[in-house]
Amino acid sequence: MLGRWLQPASVRVRPLREEDRSAALELCAVDPVASVLAAVQVEQLGRRRMPGAELLGLWQEGRLRALCWSGANLVPVAVDEPELVDAVAEHVRGRGRRASSIVGPAEQVLPLWDLLGPSWLPAREVRADQPSMAISGPPALDPDPRVRLSRVDELDVVVPACVAMFTEEVGYSPVASGGAYAARVHELVTTERSYVRIEDAPEGRRVVFKAEVGACALGVAQIQGVWVHPEHRGEGIAAPAMAAVVEDVRRRTAPTVSLYVNGYNAAALATYRRTGFEQVGTYATVLF
Repeated sequence: MLGRWLQPASVRVRPLREEDRSAALELCAVDPVASVLAAVQVEQLGRRRMPGAELLGLWQEGRLRALCWSGANLVPVAVDEPELVDAVAEHVRGRGRRASSIVGPAEQVLPLWDLLGPSWLPAREVRADQPSMAISGPPALDPDPRVRLSRVDELDVVVPACVAMFTEEVGYSPVASGGAYAARVHELVTTERSYVRIEDAPEGRRVVFKAEVGACALGVAQIQGVWVHPEHRGEGIAAPAMAAVVEDVRRRTAPTVSLYVNGYNAAALATYRRTGFEQVGTYATVLF
């Protein structure tokens, strides 16, 4: 009997409801940079429904201990103890793989993948070392004044640049399965979360730099999709361009700007450090 009481209380998993929003946001606020991807979904609890997706809460002794967004991506928050990892894995394993990636803090993603890997299809790639970086003050160098918000009438050049970035980064074209990706780019442009530098070229106008605010919650804006046109790499464009993005995002959107980058991408790491970003953690991504 004594051994039974020494065991940790069982973890209960259930979808979060609107009345759970405050407790879930409090959990995300412990580390808002690490939690921003899931916090976006927490802020929408009870306000919109996404078919096939759910925000899971992990409860222990009546207290919300952790959560996990299970949608297009699997995103854990505070799933940092073995019993919590086990509970998430058991729940999502039985439903089969629906996510295109598992992404979040490395110390949560990698143990989760260790449990899910044997029963899910092999991953295309496991990126175990992705420095998570943030800046909460002015950029460390002068911003490029040519970097600005994208316009809807520029989608004819913005969408191809976004497709090129995604294909280069992930390894396949995002438009192969339909028009959802172009719709997402359109949404980012119309909500003033898409930044570009566009110049004339022999073939016409083209994007030479781009970046987007891919997620924003709890005072943190996460930059995604940073890309420089291949013909302009090595010209020193990226750091001043990122400084312009940081300056405008901090002024209009959120006081802290974050991003994560592959650890092997020395050029990108140097660019972000020049801009004033500092490493605050480590992400990992499992791509399917």
